[in-house]
Parts: sequence; C-alpha cells; structure tokens
Amino acid sequence: MGDLKQEEIEIIHSWSAPRSLSTSLMYSFSQRDDIEVLDEPLYGTFLRTTGAERPYREDLLSKMECDGNKVVNDIIYGPGKKKYRYCKHIVKQRVPGLPNDLLLRGKHFILIQNPLNILSSFEKVVPPSFLELGLGDLVSVYSELCAQGKPPSVIDAADLQENPEDTLSGLCKDLDIPFQDAMLRWEAGPKPFDGLWAPWWYKSVHNSTCFAPRRKYPRPFPFSFYDLLEQSLPFYNLLKRNVRQTSSLLKPLLVPDLPVPKNAKLLAWVGDEILPRESAKVSVFDSVVQGGDAVWEGLRIYNGKIFKLEEHLDRMFDSAKALAFINVPTRDEIKEAIFRTLNANGMFDNTHIRLTLTRGKKVTSGMSPAFNRYGCTLIVLPEWKPPVYDNESGIELVTASTRRNSPNNLDSKIHHNNLLNNILAKVEGNNANAGDAIMLDKDGYVSETNATNIFLVKKGRVLTPHADYCLPGITRATVMELVEKENFVLVERRISLSEFHTADEVWTTGTMGELSPVVKIDGRVIGDGKVGPVTRRLQNAYKLLTEDSGVPIPTNSQK
Repeated sequence: MGDLKQEEIEIIHSWSAPRSLSTSLMYSFSQRDDIEVLDEPLYGTFLRTTGAERPYREDLLSKMECDGNKVVNDIIYGPGKKKYRYCKHIVKQRVPGLPNDLLLRGKHFILIQNPLNILSSFEKVVPPSFLELGLGDLVSVYSELCAQGKPPSVIDAADLQENPEDTLSGLCKDLDIPFQDAMLRWEAGPKPFDGLWAPWWYKSVHNSTCFAPRRKYPRPFPFSFYDLLEQSLPFYNLLKRNVRQTSSLLKPLLVPDLPVPKNAKLLAWVGDEILPRESAKVSVFDSVVQGGDAVWEGLRIYNGKIFKLEEHLDRMFDSAKALAFINVPTRDEIKEAIFRTLNANGMFDNTHIRLTLTRGKKVTSGMSPAFNRYGCTLIVLPEWKPPVYDNESGIELVTASTRRNSPNNLDSKIHHNNLLNNILAKVEGNNANAGDAIMLDKDGYVSETNATNIFLVKKGRVLTPHADYCLPGITRATVMELVEKENFVLVERRISLSEFHTADEVWTTGTMGELSPVVKIDGRVIGDGKVGPVTRRLQNAYKLLTEDSGVPIPTNSQK
C-alpha cells in the first residue's frame, strides 16, 4: 500500500489505566494488515510535565519526543502508510496543555479493568495511587467525549479474557472498521513497536500469544490498598454501566425496559444522603438484606401535597416500635428527607414513594438485633408512577392457595418488609395472568389480596373483611370513611369466597393503585362485568379528596 495523505489516515485512540490488558489489546490490533500502532506516544510529555519518577525516566526523556504539541500534531496525527493508526494511551498521560485535537479528532474507546484485579500486581514498578490508577481521568475522558456528542465505546478487560472474539467484533463494529480474525492471536516475545519501558512492564504479555481466560479465583488482595480500592471502585462502576458487553459469574441479562422510562434517572435518599438511582444502595450488612428486617410505607403525591402523610408515619413508627427498633429517626427528620428528595427530583405530582426504615447495618452478619449498632437506615425511593391497575375497565383476580399469615405467626398489622407470604400468592396470580391474588385466612375466609385490601357490594351494602389477618390499610380506612360519607351501609365482618364470587361489585384499595374495580374472580364475572355505580361514585369521591387534602411539600419558592 502506498503512502496515504494525512487526512486519509484514521486514528483510533485507546484510553485505559495501567494493568488493564492495554498492551495485549495493542498487540491484537497490530496483527491487522491495515493498521500501524503507537505505544503510549504521550509518555515522554507526561514525565517531563509531571516530574514523575520511573527507573527508565532519563533514557525515555532523551529518546522520545516530549513536546505535547509535536506529539499530537506530528506523531499521533502525522502521515503514515496504513489506513488506520492505533494509539495506545494510558489516561494519566493526558496532561494539561495538550492540543484540543487530541480528543476532537479520531475514534476513541475506553478499556477498563476492575481495580480489585489491578491492585494485586500494580506495585511491581511504581507504588499505586488514585492518580496512577487513572480511573478518575477515564471518567473525565468519557464525559468530555459524550459532551462532544461522541460517546465512546467502553469495554471491560474481563470480557476480552472470557470472550475475546465477540468483544473484539463488537468493538470493531463500534469503531466502524472490519473485524479481522488475526486479532485473536499474536506471536510471543517483544515487538519492535514496544516502548522502551517494556522490560519493566511487559514480561507477562511477552509470554502470551492471545487473550487467555482469567484466573478462576483471584489472587489474595493486598489489604494495605483497601482504601484505594474504595476510592477507585465508584469510578470503575460508573464506566462499567456503559460497557458494551458484560461478564460475570451469572449469565448477563438484557437490560429491561422500565414501566416509566423517565425513572431511569432519579434521585433516592439512602441513610443520610441523596444518590443517583444506580448508586442508591444499602450495605450487605444491612438488616433488610440479612433478614428482610425493615418496615415500609407507600406514599402518593398529588398536586404538590403528600396524601395521608401523617397517618402513614404513624403506622411506620408503630411498626418500628412493634419490632423493637432503636435509634429511629425522628418524625421531622423523616419528613425532611422526604421533602428534600422530592424537591431534588422535581416531583410534585403523579409520584409514588416507597418509604423504608430498616433496623440498620450490623457489625457482623447474623440474625440478632444486638449486632445493629449503627442506627436505622432510612430509604426514600420516589418514582413517577400512575396507578398500577386498570381503574377504568377493571382487573381480574384469582384465589391463591397460599394462606395469609395469622397473628399467631406474624401479625400483618406490622407493616414489615418480609413479604414472602404475599409474594408467593403474587406468583400464583402472575401464573394465572391475573391482576392480583386473593388470600384466605386459616379458616378459609377472605383476608385481602397479596397487595391490597378488598371490598364488595351486595344489594346496596358495602362489606369488607375484618382486619384480623390483613393489614388495616390507610387507603382502606379512607374508603371506609367515604362509604359512610356517601350514605352507604358499611359492614365489617368475616366474608367467604363465594360471597365475593356472587357480589354485585368488588374493588380493591391501596396507595399504589388507589381504588381499583374488579370485574372477574376465579373466572366468575362480577355483576355485569363492568365497573359498578358504587365503585364509580367512590372513585370520584376519592379523587376529590386527594385533590383537596394532604401535607404540602415545602419548596424554596415558598415564603
């Protein structure tokens, strides 16, 4: 191939931290018949600018071009004889003062490696530090390229080791270059394009001929670097979320669509701070992870107000007391966390909050609350969420074989997070393609559904089960008040399943779904199969109540 004009050469920039298989990847690309490679062309500039010490510093400074402008303009973007030029960059070498063209031109991708794997071998040449690891700088490169409208492909070294062909094929597709099978292997030994630092860094890669599978089990981690690992992992995880292909002990799943796409970017309160969705996590030592040991409430926001906030907080504090929680946040502290989280998200309507209070983090894993010495963990999870059921046409229910917990075992009046009893019933409902599943008590009477309280209408009278086995819901109590306000007769008693099958109307109640009509139970059509007049009347009354009542959300604009 003859000389090509400078503008015809396509530059491919690889950005990585040290010990990330970056040299192996350079060797891989060097096997192509249409590419030339440059090994860390900015290394000299980096050493001259930073004064960093290396065993080979003086030799390198005397042999490499150290003027950043000349490196970028004459070497990286200079003329060549191949169609492509591959530039391997260690990201910390992107020092201030380099020409803007470095990022503005060419094709870019980012190679990452879990710092857990990097740190176990890093100090063979230089002591590790946050700067040396370079993950913060990689995030900067990623952000700058995204700001230019050119989000770079991100690949993980683990994927190169586990599935090199698919990973390289995908990378080539992103770079808009054809994949070549020759990229999968190379000859062992030094290469003529190796940097002069190769004897210090490249021993293992010189012994390689391909991307070898990673060790089944990791090396022992040097715990003297534990703090550095904690500092670096958030930056690695941020980039990993954008990886083209992931590898793990579990088979990776496709990223599912969200019911409300807008919720992909939200802020949640965890502990004592507001965090982005993907960073909003609790410790593996938290009681909610260790044993579902937490209490929760569902809240709805209408027109800048939180509906029945005080009633929900009353129940949360009662549940926490029943479970003997200690070091519980105050009512004002919980309210403030809710208000701050809603303001941060700009959520003032059509919003649902999952409010959770866990017993807190433990000092060691185990069941005993004696291990909980940090205080409770508060979680405020807001989402844009319309009512979750079809409140216009109605839903269908089936009866579950799973019975509702008896107070002999676990009192449902404690609004706890250990929801397996409900989840097993919901599994039955899902398997039957029903909206929810009715749960019976130990004597065969209707208790509630897996997620809601339940009502029926028969000959103008409204009936609902006693709250002996079920949670006495806030929405249930509200609707009971509305039934009497609308001058219907209200009866609270034991109700058999056949009475629901033969009812004139049925509906369920809950914060998540509000007041939801039921048109079929276990294949039996309820009434005429349409939403009944009592149901509609109470739905309208409930809607008016949500518009007129609630605790206002304070904002900075309020005086």
